[in-house]
Amino acid sequence: MMADETTLADLARAVGAARTIAVLTGSGLSAASGVPTFRDAQTGLWAHYRPEELANPEAFERDPTTVWQWYRARRQTLAEIVANDGHRALADLANELPDVRLITQNVDGLHQQAGHSNVIEFHGNIRVNQCHNEGREVEVDDAVDTPPACPHCGGLVRPGVVWFGEAIDPQAIERATQAAQACDVFLSVGTSAEVHPAAGLADLARRNGAHIAEINPDATPLSDRVTWIVRDSAARVLPELRRLSHNQHA
Repeated sequence: MMADETTLADLARAVGAARTIAVLTGSGLSAASGVPTFRDAQTGLWAHYRPEELANPEAFERDPTTVWQWYRARRQTLAEIVANDGHRALADLANELPDVRLITQNVDGLHQQAGHSNVIEFHGNIRVNQCHNEGREVEVDDAVDTPPACPHCGGLVRPGVVWFGEAIDPQAIERATQAAQACDVFLSVGTSAEVHPAAGLADLARRNGAHIAEINPDATPLSDRVTWIVRDSAARVLPELRRLSHNQHA
């Protein structure tokens, strides 16, 4: 389905005039690049596992090698994937507009690859590593079959993602909350609006006077509370939204 031109033009005018914009992105944005969703990634050897069985600290402590190799396979898939036009459009908007604050539920690092330097990552980043004991980010050779040792404490190294049963970084929550409270326009992009606390950010923004736009092919629990609905792929919509808003300042 193609985006409604009148709706998109109206949204672009609001984006171009906004003092502060908050953007929340989900897996729908990266899907256009070919990134498998969390549950779609189970193929081959890994088809015998449920993601919940592997993406938790207890699984890593019980069988660190299996969990490490699952994430290594996911990283190998991501190594062949590049940011799409939607990622790049958001990076361009951040460079062109006064204050764009980007929050993502994705762990793929594609926003950074597209040139966005200040990303609030709710669920971490699969491309980085951290010490399981201390939580600090570390530099190690991660092309190995078993989890390497932390260069600081000797503990096991793991992917830098937030697992089931773990808390989101309080600083990420604080920055995202501030973005939602401060924005004039909130864009919900490619997200199901079901996973909290991220799913509550749009309503927080709305309570503080912001207008909400949902860019998603499918309806979500947020749909009945937004100002603009654009039922199309974010990878197609965002470049056009950026072009229209940019033309206002040209």
